[in-house]
Amino acid sequence: MMLSFVKMHGCGNDYLYFDCFHQTVESPETLSVALSDRHFGVGGDGIILVCPSEVADAKMRIFNADGSEGLMCGNGIRCVGKFLYDNHFTDKTTVTIETLSGIKTLNMTVENGKVTRAVVDMGKAILNSEEIPVSFRIEKVVDVPLVVAGKTYRVTCVSMGNPHCVTFMDEIDSLNLEAIGPFFEHHLLFPQRINTEFIRVMDDHTLQMRVWERGSGETFACGTGACAAVVAAVENGYCKKGEAVTVQLKGGALSIRYTDEAVYMEGPAAEAFRGTVDTDLYKERA
Repeated sequence: MMLSFVKMHGCGNDYLYFDCFHQTVESPETLSVALSDRHFGVGGDGIILVCPSEVADAKMRIFNADGSEGLMCGNGIRCVGKFLYDNHFTDKTTVTIETLSGIKTLNMTVENGKVTRAVVDMGKAILNSEEIPVSFRIEKVVDVPLVVAGKTYRVTCVSMGNPHCVTFMDEIDSLNLEAIGPFFEHHLLFPQRINTEFIRVMDDHTLQMRVWERGSGETFACGTGACAAVVAAVENGYCKKGEAVTVQLKGGALSIRYTDEAVYMEGPAAEAFRGTVDTDLYKERA
């Protein structure tokens, strides 16, 4: 079976997007593993299915590079909005997207008939341990010591539709994420695994971030992770609530604003290329 896709990215966080209005993607878990491989596949952090929805303009399903299904993807949802507008599924610049973390609203910027950026209402940040979920015996995990692979880190835990663990460090460029990332992801205190953000505070309006995403490893960007980083920075007194904070990622920058009502994320959405895949070939490899 031949399936068409569009490869898109937000700040280098790249996924393969499949139109599920007009085609059926079988075994997306297996397909994601095969196609995400950057040597034997197309290459990407996973695949995203853009599907019909009964409660929103569209529904997105996210499958990570290891085949696990994700709850929410901040960079991905901006690209879903671009996918819908650029491919004439909608002529609206404000759209709603159904996710496993609820319905999110996007306001998109259009230039020369194409979406270039979007602001996403990511909903309220969750700091309650049980709701994240994390297995600490306290209601909120803010600047709490955590031993990972024999070293103590001070962490803050946040859910932005999926769980995040944020730790602040003086220097992150030389950090060996390939070595330490899996120990955070599979720590016993994180029952659903965890996305981990390593943050350097540059000033009260600017953060530098590297991220280890569950199911994908280190990525160039993570939208929900950038939101969690700003929430954690505010809770730890590094930044001010209600003010825009720039998060510098390996693949670009996002602007995040944390308020009592919601967290707002603004960033780019770009198309890389279009193609088709023969799924029978990938079934044989799997």
